[in-house]
Amino acid sequence: MAERRSKRPKITRGEDDYLPGNIIEIELHNFMTFNDLKCKPGSRLNLVIGPNGSGKSSLVCAIALGLGGDPQLLGRASSIGAYVKRGEESGYIKISLRGDTEEEQITIMRKIDTRNKSEWLFNGKVIPKKDVIDIVRRFNIQVNNLTQFLPQDRVSEFAKLTPVQLLEETEKAVGDPQLPVQHSALVLKSREVKKLEKAVVQNGEMLNCLKALNSEREKAVERVRQRQELLAKVESMKKKLPWLKYDMQKVRYMEAKEQEKDAKKKLDVAAKTLNDIREPVEKQKQEKATLDAKCKKISGLLNENSKKRMELLEKENRLGVQARGKYNEMEELRRQEESRQQRILKAKEDIAAAELELASLPLYEHPKDEIERLGSQILELEFSASQKRLVKSEKEKLLSQKKGVLRQCVDRLKDMENKNNKLLQALQNSGAEKIFEAYHWLQEHRHELKKDVYGPVLLEVNVSNQIHADYLEGHVPYYIWKSFITQDPDDRDFLVKNLRSFDVPVLNYVQNKDRQKVPFQISEEMRTLGISSRLDQVFDSPDAVKEVLTSQFALEHSFIGSRETDQRADEVSKLGILDFWTPENHYRWSVSRYGGHVSAIVEPVARSRLLVCSTDTGEIERLRSRKKELEEIIDDLEESFKSLQIELRLLEDEGAKLHKQREDIINTVQHEKRKRREMESRISQRKRKLESMENEDDLDTVMKKLIDEAAKSNIQRCQCVIKIKNLLIEAVSYKRTFAEKHMTSIEFDAKIRELEVGIKQHERFAMQASLHFEN
Repeated sequence: MAERRSKRPKITRGEDDYLPGNIIEIELHNFMTFNDLKCKPGSRLNLVIGPNGSGKSSLVCAIALGLGGDPQLLGRASSIGAYVKRGEESGYIKISLRGDTEEEQITIMRKIDTRNKSEWLFNGKVIPKKDVIDIVRRFNIQVNNLTQFLPQDRVSEFAKLTPVQLLEETEKAVGDPQLPVQHSALVLKSREVKKLEKAVVQNGEMLNCLKALNSEREKAVERVRQRQELLAKVESMKKKLPWLKYDMQKVRYMEAKEQEKDAKKKLDVAAKTLNDIREPVEKQKQEKATLDAKCKKISGLLNENSKKRMELLEKENRLGVQARGKYNEMEELRRQEESRQQRILKAKEDIAAAELELASLPLYEHPKDEIERLGSQILELEFSASQKRLVKSEKEKLLSQKKGVLRQCVDRLKDMENKNNKLLQALQNSGAEKIFEAYHWLQEHRHELKKDVYGPVLLEVNVSNQIHADYLEGHVPYYIWKSFITQDPDDRDFLVKNLRSFDVPVLNYVQNKDRQKVPFQISEEMRTLGISSRLDQVFDSPDAVKEVLTSQFALEHSFIGSRETDQRADEVSKLGILDFWTPENHYRWSVSRYGGHVSAIVEPVARSRLLVCSTDTGEIERLRSRKKELEEIIDDLEESFKSLQIELRLLEDEGAKLHKQREDIINTVQHEKRKRREMESRISQRKRKLESMENEDDLDTVMKKLIDEAAKSNIQRCQCVIKIKNLLIEAVSYKRTFAEKHMTSIEFDAKIRELEVGIKQHERFAMQASLHFEN
C-alpha cells in the first residue's frame, strides 16, 4: 500500500503581515472612469465603499484584467478597447504582488488601447501572456473561478452552480493544487470499484445459469445415446425385411397367374355375346330414323296448312268488317239526311234571330275627354315619381359612398387594432404572460369605470422615429410598458383588485396643477454640440400617460444628440446636461452625496424590442370617432332613403290606379266594338253553313254505291270460306298420317331401350371380365 501523502505545509505570514501573492499596489491610467489612480491594499480584508458610479466595479475589472483575465469573464464589454476611458486612445493597469519573500517584488503591467491590443510587462520587461498566466497560477490566483473572484454581472452564473461544481471550484480556489487532481482520481477509482462489483455479480449469475444449462445438457446426452441404440436395431430389421417381402410376393404372383387365365376365357365369351346383341339394335335405330324424317315432313306440311288457314281467316274477318262498315254508313246517311233537313231549318231561324239582335244593339259613344283627363293626371304623377327617383338615386349614391368610406375606416381601424395585437404579443414574449387577458378584461369592463383608463402603456405611446424608440425604451423601465394608468382612485382600486391575477402594475395619475413644466428650448450652444431634441418631445400619447412618464422618469431632463455629440460628450456635461442620448451611447453623470465628485456612466444603446411596432393611439381614436360619425350619417341617409321609397311607392300606387281606370275605359270601348264584330261574324258564318248544307250530295247515289261495295265484300268472304274448308280437310289427312308414323316411332323407341338395357348388362359383365383379366 502506498505511503500516505503528508499534509500541505502551513503558509505563514511574513513580518510585513502579507502572504505570497497578495496585491501590494494597484495603479491605473485612463481606465474606464479613472484618469489616474494609485492605491495600496492592506494585508488583510479590504473593502471598497462608494456611491453608484464612483468606480468600485472599475477597480474590480482592473484587477481581473491585470491578472490575465479575458474581458468576457466580467460579463460586460467583449473587447479590451471598451475599457479605455472615453476620449482617450490608450491606458494601462499596473499591479504589484508580494513574492515568496518580503524583498521579492513582482510587478505586472498590461497596456491597452482602443484598437483592442494588449501588451504585457513583467518587472518592466515585455513578456507573452502565457508567462503572466504561469506567474498568477504559481500563487493559485484564479480570476476565472467564481468561488475566488465573483464579478457582479456573473452572480446569476454562480447561483446556477451545482453542489458538485461548487465543491470542485472551492477546492481549486483554497486547497492544495493537487487536491482537485486527487479528488478526480478518487472519483474515477470509485466508479471503477462500482463497475467491478457489478461485474462480479453479473459473472456469478452467469455461472449459475451455465451450471443449470450443463445439467440439462447431460440429460439430453443420455437421450441421444438411447436413440443411437434404437437406430442400430432399426438398421438390422431393415436388412431382414426385403427377404420376407420377396417370399410373400412370389406366392401372390402364382395365384394371379391362374386368375388371369380364367379371366381371359370369360372376356372372350362376353365379347362374342355383346357383338351378337348389338346388330339388331342398329337395324331398329335406322328404321326409327326413317320414320322420324317422315314425321318431320308431315309436321312441316301441317304448319304450312295452318299458316294458310290463318291468313284466309284474317282476310275473311277484314272483309266482314268492311261489309258491316258499309251497312253502318248507309244507316248513318239515312239519319244524317233527316238531321240535315232539321239543321237547315234551325240555321235559317238562327240567322234571323242574329240579324234581329244586331239591329237592336245600341250605339256606344267613345269617352275621349275622360281618357285625356286620366292621361294628363298620369303624366303629372310620372313626372313627380321621376323627380323622386332622381332624389332617391342621389341619396343611394351618397349612401353607397358613405358606406364605402365606412368600410375603409373599419378596415383601417382593424389594421390598427391588429398592430395592437402585435404590441401585446411583444409584451407577452418579453415576460408579461397574461397581458392579453388583462387587456381584454379592461375592454369588457370599461363601462364600469368612472374615467378613462389607459393601458398597457405600450399601446398608448407612438414613436415615429426608430432611433428615438431605442432611446425611450432604454430610458423607461420595462415594468411601465405593461402598466395600466387610471385617473381616479376608485378606478385604481377596482383594477388592482381584478388585475392582480394577471401580474400587471396599476398606476394612478393625479394632475398636479402646481407642477411647472420645463420649457423646451434648444440654445445655440446645444445646437452647436449636436443636441436637437428632448426625450419628452419625441413621442405622442394621451396627456395622462405622458405626464406619468415625464414626471417619474425625468424625460424633460434627458436630451437627444447626434454623432457629433458623441465625440464632444465632455463638453455637454459642462452645460449642466447630466443625461443625453447619441446614436451609439447613453451618457449619465451623477454627483456623489458624500464627496461631491462627479462620476459618469456610458452604456451602449440597445435596440428597441417593444416600440419597434408601436401604433398611433391618436389615430385609433380619430378613426373610432370618424366611424361613429359615419354610422350616424348612414343611419340618417337610410331613414331619408326609406321615406323617399314610401313617397315613391305611394305615387306609383296612385299612378297604377289611374292606369287601371284608363285601361278599364279602353277595355269597355274595345269590348263593345268586339261584341258588334262578333255578331256580324256569327251571322256571316251561319249563312255560309246554310249554303254548304243545301249543296250536299244526293242521298240515292251515295246509297247505291255503298250497296255495291258491301255485295262485293260478301262474295270475297264466301270464296275465303271455301278455301278454308279445303285446307281443313287436307290438315285432317296430314294429322292422321302423322299420328300413325309417330306411334310406330314410339314402338321402335321402346324396343331399342329394351335391347340397350340388355347390352348394358352384357357390357358390365364384359367389363368385369376385362378388369379381372387385367388384374
